[in-house]
Amino acid sequence: MVMRWSWTYLLARRSLESAGLRLLGSGAKDVELLVLRHQLAVLPRHAGRPKLEPADRVLLAALSRLLPRERWSSFFVTPTTLLRWQRELIADRWTYPPKRLGRPPIPDTTRELILRPARDNPLWGHRRIQGELSRSGITVSAATVRAVLRQGDIPPAPQRARDTWSSFLRAQASGLLACDFFPWTPRSVDVSMRCSSLRWSHAGCTFSV
Repeated sequence: MVMRWSWTYLLARRSLESAGLRLLGSGAKDVELLVLRHQLAVLPRHAGRPKLEPADRVLLAALSRLLPRERWSSFFVTPTTLLRWQRELIADRWTYPPKRLGRPPIPDTTRELILRPARDNPLWGHRRIQGELSRSGITVSAATVRAVLRQGDIPPAPQRARDTWSSFLRAQASGLLACDFFPWTPRSVDVSMRCSSLRWSHAGCTFSV
């Protein structure tokens, strides 16, 4: 049974009680007459065993609450069935989804708009990212931005910048060349010149460090 039938059941009970039908005396007889009349109206609908609609169950369950148990023999269903209907109708009042507490979840698109600038700009903190999003027409609080960054395993801006520089050095270490410079002063240079061609040739040099 859906939730609307539980509220119909509750309204039917209140309406019957306000109409003056009570558990004792002539009121109980009036209730029994209503039960019998409704059951007679149900029987012609189907051949053989009557098939009850949700509205039939609601009315019969509400009427049964106005009669003492010893007078439930006027129903064409068993007392066990009546009790089960009552329990189901009362329980169905509380089967609707509970309202979620707290803030609504952040859409995935907004979450990605927060994470992307944080990855691309290591020096941007959560307030800077919030300001950039606000300029783009996206309204989120600084606390929300900080929470999304934390959920995305993105550290705060200062630590993120240090990690980025360390990662760069590790990535470039294999291509770096270690070198050093030192001064030296030559002492003598041995050269010779071929007179026929006027070409100079280098013979050697000595130097001191």
